Amino acid sequence: MILKKTLFSLLLIFQLSSYAQSNSIEVANIAEYKTAIKNAVPGSKIILKNGIWKDVKLQAYGKGEKDKPITVQAETAGKVILSGNSSIEIYGTYIIVSGFWFKDGNPTEKSIVDFRKSATEFATNCRFTHNTISYYNPEDPSVNSHWVDLWGKNNRVDHNNFTGKTNDGTTVVVWLKGDEHIENNHSIDHNFFGPRPDLGKNGGETIRIGTSENSMKSSKTLVENNTFKNCDGEIEIISNKSGDNIIRDNLFIESKGAITLRHGDNALVENNVFIGNNVPNTGGIRIINEGHIVRNNLMIGLAGSGFRGPLVIMNGVPNSPLNRYRQVKNVSIQNNTLINCGTIEFAEGKDDERSLPPINTLFANNLITNTNGIKILNSSDDISGITLKNNIVDSSADVDVTQFTKQTIDWTLLQSLPMPSSKNQFLISNFKNDKSPKVDITDSEKKPFVVGAFNLDNAKLPKALLVKTGPYWNPVIEAPVVVAKAETIIVEPGVETLGKALKKANDLTTLQLKDGEYFFDKTQKINGNITIKGTKGTVLRVSNNLEKELTYFLRVEENATLNLQNITFDGSNDTQVKYAIVSPDKEQGGTYKLFIDGCTFKNFTNKDGGSIYKAYNGTLADTISIKNSSFLDSYRGLNLSYEKENFKYNAKTIIIHNSVFKNIEEFAINYTKVDPLSLEPHGSLLITNSVFSRVSNSEKGYVIKVKSIPSVIIKNTVFENSFNIVNPVKLSDNGSIIDNCLVYACGRIIVNKNAKQSNMLYQNPKWDDKDNFIPSKKSDLLKENNKVALIGLIPVTE
Repeated sequence: MILKKTLFSLLLIFQLSSYAQSNSIEVANIAEYKTAIKNAVPGSKIILKNGIWKDVKLQAYGKGEKDKPITVQAETAGKVILSGNSSIEIYGTYIIVSGFWFKDGNPTEKSIVDFRKSATEFATNCRFTHNTISYYNPEDPSVNSHWVDLWGKNNRVDHNNFTGKTNDGTTVVVWLKGDEHIENNHSIDHNFFGPRPDLGKNGGETIRIGTSENSMKSSKTLVENNTFKNCDGEIEIISNKSGDNIIRDNLFIESKGAITLRHGDNALVENNVFIGNNVPNTGGIRIINEGHIVRNNLMIGLAGSGFRGPLVIMNGVPNSPLNRYRQVKNVSIQNNTLINCGTIEFAEGKDDERSLPPINTLFANNLITNTNGIKILNSSDDISGITLKNNIVDSSADVDVTQFTKQTIDWTLLQSLPMPSSKNQFLISNFKNDKSPKVDITDSEKKPFVVGAFNLDNAKLPKALLVKTGPYWNPVIEAPVVVAKAETIIVEPGVETLGKALKKANDLTTLQLKDGEYFFDKTQKINGNITIKGTKGTVLRVSNNLEKELTYFLRVEENATLNLQNITFDGSNDTQVKYAIVSPDKEQGGTYKLFIDGCTFKNFTNKDGGSIYKAYNGTLADTISIKNSSFLDSYRGLNLSYEKENFKYNAKTIIIHNSVFKNIEEFAINYTKVDPLSLEPHGSLLITNSVFSRVSNSEKGYVIKVKSIPSVIIKNTVFENSFNIVNPVKLSDNGSIIDNCLVYACGRIIVNKNAKQSNMLYQNPKWDDKDNFIPSKKSDLLKENNKVALIGLIPVTE
């Protein structure tokens, strides 16, 4: 009997072993793979032999079962390289794809990994796990594609490494188009999201859950236990655009953006850790819409401000369409800890459109500390709809005692992480931590817990710092060395022809524009080192009859250089475009450079804050150089006066040479900063051989406004025909000089304190050609007559 049982057991083991072997098959090429996947049954395992699989379209499909999935995997994890134009489609039920490495590619597909085959065949209970996609980008960075598109329901993307996406498009997208994808219960977990450079425009999210069109649908997607390091693609690292999602226990390291609850309601954002290390533009959580809970998040050294602040509550739009900003309502923000971060923003983004402040919102039991005395809270609108309760501040900064309680916190270190010690018994609060999506700010139920994100009775590191992310096989990823080649692209006149050419430009591209008119339907952003050359007949305009008016022609992004030569910018479209050129968006810390030579800017007459050039608050130009150019018939010239709070300059160096400002209603140049006592070393303005004619012709006007600029030098320049002005320029700072200039019918230059003036002429310039500012032979503008140097324009030889 015992012998029979033994023989039966051995037979069973042999049969099971044979069954397992019969359901595993190794394939060496795409033809063998297609045959294997076509014949796959529950429990089948298809193993791709190690090596490079180039330009393959793998379809992982079938009807697996919960305990018997169909598995498609690498022979050795990380040793099967999918290169060239390769992609994977996953569809059916219980399919697992594992161990692959996408790299060395030039993909053309819309999705690298797509959880569907078509509009009718989707994935359910499928998994993409322990894979890597690194620097797998098309040669043309303007091609819009995603690395993972999630469709269907109950799918999981986990333990992967996604590093180095550089082209247009979100890294991972959850789609809700169609009822098959609502309440999908997808999980995106334990992934490592590595460096993604700033895209310079929308569409550079790392994860997007939904779209504005489907944002009122319930997704129920879980994003947890992921690491986001240097994910700088755009301001929204995770873009929540649907309902009922959970974002928890994630780690953000030096990533220049934020979790953004952009659309959709009832998100839970908890237990996330943000470590900014004072890198500019590192943000935390930005809140829009209603029903959200934001709790127990830890933020350290986040240096972003404005939209990129550590905690930002936005203003809303009345009767907002789905793609704008719905009012913040019924939101609970509790038990968060902020250490040495930027300013918290309430009612951020207030303007004529975003006019609805947050209501029925609770901000309670949060702990904020800093050692630099930075402002704790900035409110841009009425915040009576926000209840602030039991919030504690440990800082030298001034606070409103009705909003915050000042306390000195006893801090301790837990594996180098600062956290309050158990000596801080006053951090125990009796206010209820309301876990429901709806906020009842009158609820008086007593439930003791700790202010801030820490549990004083059970000190331990946050889970986000302990979880291992990425595949178990640890890929060694090296960024490809890209050597930009200088190239010239010839651009024909027409609508958006320049915009299309800019999409093809690399870091060393010259765009040669032919004679003719170039129309803008969209604003254009400059990345890299771009030169745009025109001829005498090259004119840039904004199109008429646009559905949405354009704010500017060109934006120079941080770390970019723009060279403009021989181009006319004409601002006379039907909606009066505000600016010709603007700096990076506000609070973008990286420097940029702008060089203008032989250009004309005219008809920029928008009086709603308009100017020919604008520098936004918190931005810094390394150099703005303008030579041989004209600024004509406009409202304002160069506006670099937006440093209202940061006490910095908008530019290190501004050079104006051999240029004309004529018929400018307000100032030609406004280059100022607020804090005269700052030790900031930058800030210089050099103006030589230029003409300012009929600029700011009013009693209190000014041609050039400078304040707290360490070095202002004006030489060989003409100020004329601002008949009503009293003082066109006032210089008072040490290091400021005005020398060998002529002033006629334009008030008097004021020089105070340590500034200096010499060789000033107050007399008629005696033009031979007053329209082109050519002096007569008897004019004192000529060096032979004034005995110092030529004043005014220097003839430019072709």
